Amino acid sequence: MSASIRLKELLNDNTMPSAPELVVGERGGRVRCLACGHRCSILPGRSGVCRVRFNAEGELRAPAGYVAGVQVDPIEKKPFYHAFPARDALSFGMLGCDLHCGYCQNWVTSQSLRDDAAVSRPTFVTAERLIEIAVARKVPVMVSTYNEPLITADWAVEIFKLATAEGIQCGFVSNGNATPEVLEFIRPYVDLYKVDLKCHDDGSYRKLGGVLENVLDSIRRLWAMQFWVEVVTLVVPGFNDGDDELKRMAGFLAGVSVDIPWHVTAFHPDYKMTGPPRTPAETLVRAYDIGKEAGLRFVYPGNIHGGIGNREHTYCPQCEKLLIRRCGFIVEENRMKGSICPFCDEAIPGVWEKDPPSHTDGMGVPLPVVVSEGPCG
Repeated sequence: MSASIRLKELLNDNTMPSAPELVVGERGGRVRCLACGHRCSILPGRSGVCRVRFNAEGELRAPAGYVAGVQVDPIEKKPFYHAFPARDALSFGMLGCDLHCGYCQNWVTSQSLRDDAAVSRPTFVTAERLIEIAVARKVPVMVSTYNEPLITADWAVEIFKLATAEGIQCGFVSNGNATPEVLEFIRPYVDLYKVDLKCHDDGSYRKLGGVLENVLDSIRRLWAMQFWVEVVTLVVPGFNDGDDELKRMAGFLAGVSVDIPWHVTAFHPDYKMTGPPRTPAETLVRAYDIGKEAGLRFVYPGNIHGGIGNREHTYCPQCEKLLIRRCGFIVEENRMKGSICPFCDEAIPGVWEKDPPSHTDGMGVPLPVVVSEGPCG
């Protein structure tokens, strides 16, 4: 028996009935899952594309009661740049994904039910225990990440119900292959939503296991539903780094809102995609320029620090004064006055604290501002 089959059997014993909002019964004992854009019609005894949501005698079961990873780290790593800057977030993830990207950087969790080389294993935990950790660490945000949170949305909502009662805001770090039903289901408990826009070519998306229009529709819908949305594109040489494709992505985002932050981040060889070289800094600078030319007010190159000048900082789009200085995932200086530029009173889109610390020690305790003399400058 393969490791992935043994893991699947273990996970099948740690599930909950799917939220009623995410399932429709069909003839012959089939169930239609609405958790992601695949909308799988699942026979009894079978699972959906994600391999973690399955039909048990006519009942759709969803993952619950475990994590594959828990980490408290800067919210900038998600990345969210316009939400709680310089604060930590408690991140947790489960197992499985509805896509199969060859360059996945979280493949040990996302592909664990497809690939025996993925070694991540579950740690069984209650929702209450996760909230205890978050409260003890004084984090203002909890985030479902590491695998695709849409396919584990049922248990994430159970956790987030407890989190919101503690005044903690919650977020998804997702591939965006959503349905209207799942977004309506999570909306009362999720305020922050990061979407991976992997490319702007449907043929390329289908090779990854997705459909371009599903993701584009999700971004439109998320913004209309007033989630705080930030979009990430991992720029892969030879896959999505051409000017035309970058222009299509930037133009689409600007057409939804020029206020959506677009993170264009550097690829490094990983998982099954080891052929392309690392993304050079000049490619990210080119993507940054394309985003700005499209009208986007906030474009952030990432994963290459020291080669992108001042482009990872946040500037006021009205007066152009520096608001947030970053070096990688470290906020060195935060001049924001709540949600307002302190120099010209321009409202800056995002989710801001009224009196944010300039920097924290991981426990929410402010530290002195540090100005780098190194490569981030």
